[in-house]
Amino acid sequence: MGYASAAMDCPVETLPATVRAALVEDLGVAPPTASGDLTSRLALPARRRGRARLFAKAGGVLAGTDCAVAAFTELDPTAVVNLLLRDGAAVVPGALVLTVDGDMQGLLAAERTALNFVQRLSGVATRTRAFVAAVAGTPARILDTRKTTPGLRLLEKRAVLAGGGQNHRIGLFDQVLLKENHFGFARPLPYEEVVRRCVQGQPGPVVAEARTADEAVAAVRGGASVVLLDNFAPGADLRAAVRAVRAAATAAGRAVEVEASGGVDLGNVRAFAECGVDRISIGGLTHSAPALDFSLLVEGLS
Repeated sequence: MGYASAAMDCPVETLPATVRAALVEDLGVAPPTASGDLTSRLALPARRRGRARLFAKAGGVLAGTDCAVAAFTELDPTAVVNLLLRDGAAVVPGALVLTVDGDMQGLLAAERTALNFVQRLSGVATRTRAFVAAVAGTPARILDTRKTTPGLRLLEKRAVLAGGGQNHRIGLFDQVLLKENHFGFARPLPYEEVVRRCVQGQPGPVVAEARTADEAVAAVRGGASVVLLDNFAPGADLRAAVRAVRAAATAAGRAVEVEASGGVDLGNVRAFAECGVDRISIGGLTHSAPALDFSLLVEGLS
């Protein structure tokens, strides 16, 4: 049983709009045009075509190639991009990702935006792959959170998929996730009753955060599909809470998943997984991923 998204596509209108906004930010003109690049406009002859190649300078996992393609073709619709590697591919230093033939001013005007997307999103994919590798051989799955860069959530969540992770809810609109503050504001309603109200109020799965084993059992009794054990350190207490959820689920005659979150890093994620949880959600997949280094170099005139 798995409630995290197995795959997610960026809506057709979202990616071009996001890339276009980034180009406008850099070029200072809307709609973006290569003429906004003062240096290239003054230094290079107009309407001269060139060729460039984008390659990795560090090892990791590739993501964001569609953003790079969109940046080049937004400024030069006649640009011809040859994509040699796809998102999710492992790259080593020197690996050639794509070549592009087009207007030289357009290539240089799109360069930084294309690289920024690829570097940022490849960093997310690379960090995700490291966590996935760390729990290999256990049943635990690695999930992201909503701790994403404003405006880039869908792209960063796709990068998590490229790294082998799974998506938690996309936003506040697509899944119920009861957290500590919800229970606090709902008082004096009992914990179990708050969960039950949400379960009865909509057809999808309800995730309920629990800070103690007693809350975890109350979440199951209230009908939660996933119990999120928050800020449990890996060890005896977490194992006991997992066992309590399993026992309550068996008594209720239904399957319930157990999630761990809070304080997870590469050094302890396997210890979390070995406590028997089904999924581990990690904000650091997106908010703490270092960029992966790439470069774009002119190869020659076409």
